[in-house]
Amino acid sequence: MNRILLLSLISFFGIFVGSQITEGFLLAPYWKTLPKAEFYEYYAKFGPAINNYYRMLTISAVLIPISISIYCFFKKTSALKYSLVSTFFSLLILSLFFIYFKDANQQFYQANLNSSQLKLELETWECYHWLRVLFESISLIFLILTTHILNQKESTINS
Repeated sequence: MNRILLLSLISFFGIFVGSQITEGFLLAPYWKTLPKAEFYEYYAKFGPAINNYYRMLTISAVLIPISISIYCFFKKTSALKYSLVSTFFSLLILSLFFIYFKDANQQFYQANLNSSQLKLELETWECYHWLRVLFESISLIFLILTTHILNQKESTINS
């Protein structure tokens, strides 16, 4: 695989992880400081843009380890095992959306939780978010290992 393309894909995935870390350190704590009415007003105004941004970023990022795994499979390289681990964790990221975040975000749009329920839901949301960041980080580490192996193999072929 072209080294520049591979490094660009890894960089994109890294930006994805970085944006999720930013969300965890900035948005989630900010949301928890807002009174119920202000949170629902904020989420009604910015929730669709946030969700659209992360939807496209997540789908694009999840496709990276999958496509690299397909490449490794057809090249019959030892990097395949690392790319499959990365793919597994990226699929867990996607699964978490359907297992938890889809319904939680919908509850935020519906604005039907009382103050204590909202506080608890935001705490739960934050915990699941950091679990997602953990999965993303593990996926990124295995993508980097995959890249290292692919680059080593190309270096030995070219020398």
